[in-house]
Amino acid sequence: MIDLSTLVVFLTACLVLLITPGPAVLYIVTRSLDGGPSAGVAATLGVATGTLCHVIAAALGLSTLLITSALAFNMVKYLGAAYLLFLGIRAFTATETNQPSAVAAAKTLGRIWVEGVMLQLLNPKVALFLFALLPQFVDPARGTPALQIFVFGVILLSLGIITDGTYALGSGVARRWLRHPKFVRGQRRLAGGMLIGLGIAAALSDSSNR
Repeated sequence: MIDLSTLVVFLTACLVLLITPGPAVLYIVTRSLDGGPSAGVAATLGVATGTLCHVIAAALGLSTLLITSALAFNMVKYLGAAYLLFLGIRAFTATETNQPSAVAAAKTLGRIWVEGVMLQLLNPKVALFLFALLPQFVDPARGTPALQIFVFGVILLSLGIITDGTYALGSGVARRWLRHPKFVRGQRRLAGGMLIGLGIAAALSDSSNR
């Protein structure tokens, strides 16, 4: 269904974009450094789930709402900015805790997954990016456009899991050598400050440039 040359160009574009760190990657790295590889993987899967929702919306044409409605765009943008600020403040003010039990750890991973989903869902730029990128590779002569958009979206999602998972595992492994309390506190405050900065930047970004 997909022309080979088109697929190569699409994969190249996706990889260039995916390896560029953004709010999702920062969140994944932060969780990996804080909770180890399992926490990073949970964050990765949460972000991937949120991306999948955007892909389905793009395939169904629901993302058009964010393109045509300034009110809808701004509502999602400010909700996303508020969520980034919430995550940043919580990371910045976090205190040391004892090693969690297996049950508590499972609940923590579930919470991290939910946070990853929400972080991605509340980022309207993801929907705009998918809406702008995916149709560029659609060929009406090769099948239903909606199905092609979904297939390209799933390919992008799969690559994202690989790249984000690499960030998660790499950060989680590095954490073993970077567990000094002073470093942990500094890392959390740095990550929290960066998330707060991203939230402020998202809130102040000009929606007319979308």
